[in-house]
Amino acid sequence: MFEGRRACGGSLEPLNKKAVILPTRKSVFVVDDDPSMLASLKRLLRAHGFDVLGFGSANELLGYGQFARAACVVLDIDLDGQSGIDLHRKLLTMGVTAPVIYITGNDTRANRLSAIALDCVACLTKPFAAQALIESVERACAGVT
Repeated sequence: MFEGRRACGGSLEPLNKKAVILPTRKSVFVVDDDPSMLASLKRLLRAHGFDVLGFGSANELLGYGQFARAACVVLDIDLDGQSGIDLHRKLLTMGVTAPVIYITGNDTRANRLSAIALDCVACLTKPFAAQALIESVERACAGVT
């Protein structure tokens, strides 16, 4: 039986018939201004063993600042009057290269083209299947060491 959390890039080490995950300090960052959606996403990702940090706004994420801890970022495109796509651009100018998975309830051609132009891992339209998010996060984490 294995216990613990997986962090992107983490490994399992056997210890007394149990395994522990060595900390890698990599977490999935989730940014969504809807508190219930943020809580649901965090709960889903944690249930699948990921370490998760949640942020309710672009400013909250920017204020946190510890971007080296991000294995990937799950980012809502519409953030309470702010654009998740613009936030991604800002992160890139700051040298943050963590892979991004966009989520949106407003799937427009313009949003999708902008997301693709920024080389996102995925762009998921709400409501999306839980497995679609999990698979996208796993793909994003595959390149993290």
